[in-house]
Amino acid sequence: MSKSDKPSVDQVEIVSEWMRVMPTILQPADQTRVWADEGDADAIRVHIMTAGHTGYSFDFKVTYVDAREVKVELTDVQQGTTHIDERSDVVQTLIDDYVRHIHECAQALQKVTNA
Repeated sequence: MSKSDKPSVDQVEIVSEWMRVMPTILQPADQTRVWADEGDADAIRVHIMTAGHTGYSFDFKVTYVDAREVKVELTDVQQGTTHIDERSDVVQTLIDDYVRHIHECAQALQKVTNA
C-alpha cells in the first residue's frame, strides 16, 4: 500500500471530526471521548462509556488502513474502575456494537479523509 492511500488530513483534524460525528452514531446516553494516539500518527483512540448502571467503559485503538477503512482493536474493558473479562456474552455484544459504530463513523467521515 502506498503512503498516498492514507488519509490526507492531519490527526488533529481527524480527531476533531470523530469527536463531532461519533456521538451522533452512538446511543444518545452513551458517552465518548476521542483523542490522537501519540505513538501512531495513523491512529486515534476512542473511549466509550455505556449508558445505564452497568458502568462499562471500552477503549479502542482505531488505525486508518486507508482513507476508507479502519482497523479497530479493543484495548481495554472496565466496569467502574475494575478491569473485567471481555468474554461474557453481554460485554461481547456491546463490543460488537461499538466496533460496528466505529466503522460507521469512519464511513461517515470519508468525505474528510478522501479530501
